[in-house]
Amino acid sequence: MEMVAMTLVLGLLLGVILLISRQRKKDHSKKAQSNSNIEASKTYSKVEVSLHNKRTDCWIIIKEKVYDVTSYVEEHPGGDAILAHAGDDSTEGFYGPQHATRVFDMIDDFYIGDLEK
Repeated sequence: MEMVAMTLVLGLLLGVILLISRQRKKDHSKKAQSNSNIEASKTYSKVEVSLHNKRTDCWIIIKEKVYDVTSYVEEHPGGDAILAHAGDDSTEGFYGPQHATRVFDMIDDFYIGDLEK
């Protein structure tokens, strides 16, 4: 009976150690990916951005930063409103009263570079 209890305790400890290890690897991977996005940021001209002006290829500019929002177009709660400035500057619309504050955190996921000055 003691042996069974000891085996269960050791199994639980091993499981906890494995979960912690996996979580740390996952966190480290996210940090590395985030850092590589920052390091690999690219500069785009307004002409380059303007070529991405379709539902299936949609880039926007917000405050001199370029975002590829193609994967979000279909999910956009405002429907096709996001396409009104596809390939162009969407700063004014982005900061409009229709957006909840959570969009300011979400947009970072779509960042691909800066607008050429």
